[in-house]
Amino acid sequence: MSPESGPAGGSPRLALAVIAASSLMAVLDGSIVTVAMPTIQADLGFAPAGLSWVMNSYLLAFGGLLLLAGRLGDLIGRKRMFLAGIALFIATSALAGAATSPAMLVAARFGQGVGAAGASAVSLGILVTLFTEPHERGRALGVFAFTGAAGASIGQVLGGVLTDALSWHWIFVINVPIGALTLLGAAKAIPADRGRGLRAGVDVLGALLVTSGLMIAIYAVVGAADHGWGSARTLGPGAVAAILVAGFFVRQATAATPLMPLRILRSRAVVGANLVQMLMISAMFAFQIVVALDMQKVLGFSAAKTGLSMLPAALAIGIVALGVSARLIARFGARAVLITGLVLLAAALSLLLRLPVHAGYAADLLPTMLLIGGGGLAMPAAAGLGMTGAREQDAGLVSGLYNTTAQIGAATGAAVLSTLAASRTGRLLAAGHDPVEALAGGYRVAFGIGVALLVMALVVAVAVLRPEREGDAVDEQAAVNPELVSTAA
Repeated sequence: MSPESGPAGGSPRLALAVIAASSLMAVLDGSIVTVAMPTIQADLGFAPAGLSWVMNSYLLAFGGLLLLAGRLGDLIGRKRMFLAGIALFIATSALAGAATSPAMLVAARFGQGVGAAGASAVSLGILVTLFTEPHERGRALGVFAFTGAAGASIGQVLGGVLTDALSWHWIFVINVPIGALTLLGAAKAIPADRGRGLRAGVDVLGALLVTSGLMIAIYAVVGAADHGWGSARTLGPGAVAAILVAGFFVRQATAATPLMPLRILRSRAVVGANLVQMLMISAMFAFQIVVALDMQKVLGFSAAKTGLSMLPAALAIGIVALGVSARLIARFGARAVLITGLVLLAAALSLLLRLPVHAGYAADLLPTMLLIGGGGLAMPAAAGLGMTGAREQDAGLVSGLYNTTAQIGAATGAAVLSTLAASRTGRLLAAGHDPVEALAGGYRVAFGIGVALLVMALVVAVAVLRPEREGDAVDEQAAVNPELVSTAA
């Protein structure tokens, strides 16, 4: 297929641009509020315990609804789901920007999460049906991976600039014009697809089980940093979530029209890529957030200097993801490129284990920023492998599953690394260490856990993603050529 024209009309290149823009908005809105939280608390009168729900309400809706939104996209049409998600995201962004009370802002943030889930869940499914030529598809996945990898860093910088220059309201209002352009571009560029129709069967019980299970699981995880992993606040919801998710899988094995056909999980590539991504995203919290905290609280960088210091990492990811990842995947295979990227990421975090309290940027931090470019290899390769088990009628669902594991990884990484770092800092303070040294010691624990998670991801990539037999080699080729997917399935 030519990259200039797609099936049933549309323009794949413009479609890629609007999908990348929607992905960037979704990721940005998960991080853009972090630097504005103190201002929002003072302006709207948030209680300290309630302020976290400005973030958590978005994460609950976004992470909990991705799987359901992906399946609905297969049934009603992925273009319709994408447009509906963007439209809702625009409306609730305007509501968030106009918020005058904590309840209004939290409700609007939940709505933003619903809209982001609707658009994000089907994004990869749309891409794999638009780009069938191997090199073009690899480049498309590189663009998609770059927006996800760089979005968190860009969000922190943009949030600080908008809050300081204008007001915190603008971190939400800015989504309205950008979202409107994205909506218009998507209506023109993404080809229409009819979907299988709701009459094909909607597993209502399965949808209720998995959506409530995922939301409760995320609720348990995001609260663990404040309440502890052994608290009733964490263990109670965690147990309920486990029962609901287990019930979902039982339901899928017996339902006439399951929400998630279990045959999808027979693919080594799908299972392995999702596990790798969950571990990799969990580990990268150590870089995206903990490194920024280290620079500000230990090294004394300003918010603006911290943002600028993170830019080489975003540039490295962009150069690798957009410049060379597609060619390397086409030449060496997605598995080999994924493994190389994971090794580079593990090396980047390993360097931070020796980060001194009085570190210099060029000698101590810049090498890590450059090695983080390995994410530009690992993320497109994992995304390609994660979609290889998708039949045409399941592309939205598999896309939703892949995005769901990313959100679970992000929430888990944030909770685990924050808790362990804070615990280590507390012990060092109790032992009489200097506060700055105690903070640094806690952050080193987070970096170490990040390295361990990446090593686990590497083991999964080597052990699970290896072809079982000669016929399974098609999975790796399908990571850059989706025309092979239908024959493999």
